[in-house]
Amino acid sequence: MSNYRKLADDLMHFLDLSLPPIAISFSDRIPAGVISFAGAVPAGCVFWQLAATRTFVTATKDHELCSIGIHTHHMARPSRTYQRELKQTLKAMSGLDYVREDEVAAIPVVQREVKQVIYGPLADFPLDPEVVLLFAHAQQGLILSEAVGRVDKGTPPAMGRPACAVVPQVLNHGYAAMSLGCCGARVYLDAVSDSIAMWAFPGSKLAEYCEQIAVFARANTTLTTFHARRREDIESGQRPTVQESLGRLSS
Repeated sequence: MSNYRKLADDLMHFLDLSLPPIAISFSDRIPAGVISFAGAVPAGCVFWQLAATRTFVTATKDHELCSIGIHTHHMARPSRTYQRELKQTLKAMSGLDYVREDEVAAIPVVQREVKQVIYGPLADFPLDPEVVLLFAHAQQGLILSEAVGRVDKGTPPAMGRPACAVVPQVLNHGYAAMSLGCCGARVYLDAVSDSIAMWAFPGSKLAEYCEQIAVFARANTTLTTFHARRREDIESGQRPTVQESLGRLSS
């Protein structure tokens, strides 16, 4: 296993995150000391927020109030009411023209059947995470998009409804993705304000992303100062060259 505590600390430091990175794994084996979730949540995305402070494991029964989440996560042996709940949910969304039939087929779904999902803070996670989640505002997202572009050699997709689909998207394709959430996630998650989006990363490449996040965080800090001082000079009537503006970085 990698040093996930250091990677988590680096992400917190270079991005100045409000919530620690969240780790997710799908496993048939429950690591020693990991407790089962107790309680009820309206949607599986709520587990992301709860996982900021503790590690726990969920089974299908813990996801059953959200038929969409059971679908995207391919949860094993759902209850007998699952298909009815899913059909009613999709019918209601279709009636609002929120989701169309061809769009349902395009929603990412975990490719293997999932018996249990383990959530927890990346720093203390007992397994190699398969997906890592971050909650980031636009400035943090700028650094993340630049780092992802370098590692993945392309622009990360920006996803909408349902928010939970970002997990299978990353898991299935091995590339990072951003989720703007969905109206449900933005109601259920206190951590998701109007300015916050969610980013998901394949755990297998986390060290590569972290390395580039550090590079771009440092570069953005320096270049922000460069542009701020260049703006000051130009607004005061000067016409500095780039070299002169670079020289101002040390002043």
